Amino acid sequence: MRKRTEKMRGSRTHGRGKKAGRGAGKRGGRGNAGLHKHKYITTVKFHPDYFGRPPLKRHPSLVTHKVIINIGQLDEFLPKFVEEGKAEKKGDKFEVNLTDQGVDKLLGAGSIKSPVKVTVDEATPRAIEKVEKAGGEVVILEDGEELETVQADPEDEEEPVEAGSPEDSENES
Repeated sequence: MRKRTEKMRGSRTHGRGKKAGRGAGKRGGRGNAGLHKHKYITTVKFHPDYFGRPPLKRHPSLVTHKVIINIGQLDEFLPKFVEEGKAEKKGDKFEVNLTDQGVDKLLGAGSIKSPVKVTVDEATPRAIEKVEKAGGEVVILEDGEELETVQADPEDEEEPVEAGSPEDSENES
């Protein structure tokens, strides 16, 4: 009986296909070989975090999450707050204490139509401006005590200086 080697004479690969039978032939290298070269697409697509250090994460006991509400949400929920006794309506003005309801910060997204007196721990300048524009006010608390009634300061807004004005030439020199 003829040996297999003799039988395969002249076939170039002896039935093993291209590169097969030579170490890690058909796999593109052994293990993680080529992850930055010819296996790069696979690395990016299926293992994007394989290289590099893991991100640093703070201990869960150190992380604080503030409960927030937007101006638009506040305006939407005002009637519901009055029904549930979480807000009062005095004349045409609403009074809401968001701190008692567990809200930490008032943000300025959305719009408000009703005049509201809002009591909260923190508020963004844009939120304060919108509440005042609607005829209301924002009271900022600090450690449970009323700190101040905050009003948007018109002096904070800078007016644009036109090119060629006397003020512009003074700034250049």
